[in-house]
Amino acid sequence: MKPSVAVVILNWNGKSLLERFLPSVSKSKYSNLQLVLGDNDSSDDSVDFVRSAFPEIRIIRNDRNYGFAEGYNKVLEQVNSDYYVLLNSDVEVPENWIEPVISLMESESKIAAAQPKIKWQSDPAKFEYAGAAGGFLDKYAFPFCRGRIFDTIENDQGQYNNPLEIFWASGAAFFIKSKQWKEIGGLDADLFAHMEEIDLCWRLKNMGYKIMFCPNAEVYHVGGGSLNATNPFKTYLNFRNNLLIMHKNLPSSELFIRILVRFFIDFAALLHFLSRREFKFAMSVSKAHFHFLKSLSLNAKKRTTKQLPFMKHTGIFPSSIVYCYFIKKVRKFTELSFQKRT
Repeated sequence: MKPSVAVVILNWNGKSLLERFLPSVSKSKYSNLQLVLGDNDSSDDSVDFVRSAFPEIRIIRNDRNYGFAEGYNKVLEQVNSDYYVLLNSDVEVPENWIEPVISLMESESKIAAAQPKIKWQSDPAKFEYAGAAGGFLDKYAFPFCRGRIFDTIENDQGQYNNPLEIFWASGAAFFIKSKQWKEIGGLDADLFAHMEEIDLCWRLKNMGYKIMFCPNAEVYHVGGGSLNATNPFKTYLNFRNNLLIMHKNLPSSELFIRILVRFFIDFAALLHFLSRREFKFAMSVSKAHFHFLKSLSLNAKKRTTKQLPFMKHTGIFPSSIVYCYFIKKVRKFTELSFQKRT
C-alpha cells in the first residue's frame, strides 16, 4: 500500500480559478489519494460549484477567512493522511505529478517537505516566480530561487534537473509529511500570508529535517492569485514577515547583526520606491518595520532552543543576493558561488 496523500486546496471566492484548474487536479493519478477543498468562508458560489461539478472532492468550510496560514491549519486539523500537499488554486497539474515527489520523500526519513518543479502556466518554457526549482536564502535571509532571482526568470532548459536539498519549498505546491506538520505545529497564523512556508521550512531545518526539490515532477502556476505584485499590502507582508521569521529562527548570537543589516537593505528599498514616486510601497516598508518592532515581545515567545547556526544550513547563499543582483549584475543562479562560508 502506498502512503496516503491528501491534496488540499484553500479557497476564498475563487470560483473562476477552480473552474480553470480543478479539472486537471481531479485527474491526478495516485492510488491512495484524497482531494480536499478547504474554504475560507467564501461569499461567492465557489463551494456550490465544487459540490456540484466535483462530488468526489471533500469540502471543509472554515467559519471565516483566516488567511492562508491559519486557514490551512484549521482545515488540516480535519484531514487524516500520511502526506499533505498544499496546492494553490491557480495551479495546473499533469496526471503524474504526485508519485515522483512522494518517492523522493519516502527515500529518507529526514526528508520532511519538498516541492516539484514550478513553471509558469502562461509560458511553460519558463520557471515561475513563486518557487521555480527550489528556494534559497542569502546570508541576510533574503529569499530567492533556482531559476528566479528577483524579477529575472530563467527558461527551463534542464539546467536544474537534479534533485537536491534546498532551504525552502514553495507554498504553491508544498508537500509535507503529516507527522512533521503536526510536530512543528503547522503554519504560523500571525504571518497571515507570504513567507509562511519559508518559516515552516526554517523551523523544520532547525530540528534537523531536510527540504528537497524534485525535478521529476512539475506543475504550472499562474501566480498572484490572491495578491498580485502591484499590491502594496503584499509588499508590506513580505517585508514584515521576512523580519518576523528571522527573529523567530536565527540563533541569539546572530540576531542583532543580521536584522540590523536587513534594516539598512530595507531602507534602501524604501528610498528606491520614493525615487520612483511609488509612495504607497514606501509606506508599506515603513509600516512593516513599525509592526515588526511592535510585535517583538509576542514574536520572541515563539523562539525555541533549537536555532542552529544560520550559515550551517544547506540552501544558504554566503553573500548578499541584493549586492550580487543590483551591483554585480548577476542574473542566473548558476552564476552564484556557494563556496565561501562565513
